[in-house]
Amino acid sequence: MQYRQLGSSGMNISEISFGTWAIGGSWGKTDDKTSLEALAHAMDAGVNFFDTADVYGSGHSEELLAKATKGREDEIYIATKFCRAGNLQDPANYSYDSVAGFCEASLKRLGRERIDLYQVHCPPTDIMRSGEVFGVLDRLKREGKIREYGVSVESVEEGLICLQYPGVRALQVIFNLFRQKPAEELFPKAHAQGVGILVRLPLASGLLAGKFTASTSFEADDHRNFNRNGDSFNVGETFAGLVFQKGVELADELRWIAEGRTNMAGAALRWILDNPQISCIIPGFRNTAQVEDNLRAAAEPSFTAAELEKLRSFYEREVRDHIRGPY
Repeated sequence: MQYRQLGSSGMNISEISFGTWAIGGSWGKTDDKTSLEALAHAMDAGVNFFDTADVYGSGHSEELLAKATKGREDEIYIATKFCRAGNLQDPANYSYDSVAGFCEASLKRLGRERIDLYQVHCPPTDIMRSGEVFGVLDRLKREGKIREYGVSVESVEEGLICLQYPGVRALQVIFNLFRQKPAEELFPKAHAQGVGILVRLPLASGLLAGKFTASTSFEADDHRNFNRNGDSFNVGETFAGLVFQKGVELADELRWIAEGRTNMAGAALRWILDNPQISCIIPGFRNTAQVEDNLRAAAEPSFTAAELEKLRSFYEREVRDHIRGPY
């Protein structure tokens, strides 16, 4: 396992880490025993950073992480998120009393005294622009409840707003072969300011694994079914904002990236890891086999300059105009 600095936070984290949305809920049926085995396998392989949120399974993913990391709290970093359990649009949701309540609830579920990275979970742009929530997080940091804080954002604009606040130590963004815009301006500016970058949805909700067809269906409680058109939350969180059928078509055009590499998913992750301004990727998983598949990306051959240019041109020519939602 290779490790990278999370900006200027002092945390040295595994370049391949994991998100726990899938084992918490909204990705179809899960099994706790299978999830815990997968978490243990990841940690044994050197993964030392996990991302979660208080709304993943209504706190269930935090509880799973508490069980999995018991006795290893000093060596495993946990990032969690808050604000979506309340009224996103209400400024009171970001007051000290409200955020402290969210924080205490997460600490209890995690079985910890301090959260390593506490992230605002895709709040409205106006909340980021006002900056009051960052003052609240500064206070929680002084109180020792959190080590550092960051923001999970939906767009480059939101990321740039957050960079105006010096206490922000990390940005979590959607970035993959279908969502390349953040690399143009946001990543260089964040890197220059010592702000770490966490990449979520690196496989575009599974599209970039190359296993879907236009007729693929998903369970009723899977966001790839109920949110494919943004009916429940931002459309960009599902299939990178692409219409599913179009995403399958575009993924088919990218099958060549697996040539000389193990598979398409590993190649798609390798492309992200080739960017030194990224702190880590946080793909999801539901079992040990998926953990192992994602970990193999570290050993995949890097992309050549010619391949990188081909991928950039493909995004500009074939993909960019089809993405829906804030970007």
